[in-house]
Amino acid sequence: MTIQAREATTPVELRTITFAHPDAVRLNDRVQLEYAERYGDEGDVTPLDPTMFEPPRGRYLIAYDEHGTALATGGWRSMDEDGEGYQDGDAELKRMYVTPEARGLGLARRILAELEADARAAGRVRMVLETGTKQPEAIALYTSSGYTPAPAKFGHYRFDDLSRCYAKQL
Repeated sequence: MTIQAREATTPVELRTITFAHPDAVRLNDRVQLEYAERYGDEGDVTPLDPTMFEPPRGRYLIAYDEHGTALATGGWRSMDEDGEGYQDGDAELKRMYVTPEARGLGLARRILAELEADARAAGRVRMVLETGTKQPEAIALYTSSGYTPAPAKFGHYRFDDLSRCYAKQL
């Protein structure tokens, strides 16, 4: 089955999952390998605790096809002013990833929209994210979704020249 045929006929369900769930761990391992290949390092070493994504201070989603195959993931976590460039009321987007075989189906946009709506409903006022120059697809997704370069860098990679930080008012 081609991706185009699957896009037209395969229903995809977004499920709230814990960041420690085996499917979340498996997809996180895959995205870490991709980061390592793109950047020539060990991947994203930002410290993440599964409890950071628990409602109401966060949420973690996985998109599943009708066979129960995990295709894409993404989450947000509450962040407030902490000396690392975050502002009170921030929601930080983390671990947005679509498996190579599911790219082009609009899953990243669907997850992004759901996470933005959820963060807004939780009282967060700004969605922020950090990505890198070697992820042009991510930069294109975020800028076409209304994200603009953040006035100040934030997070674990804020001093890295390859880091790009974006923000969007919710």
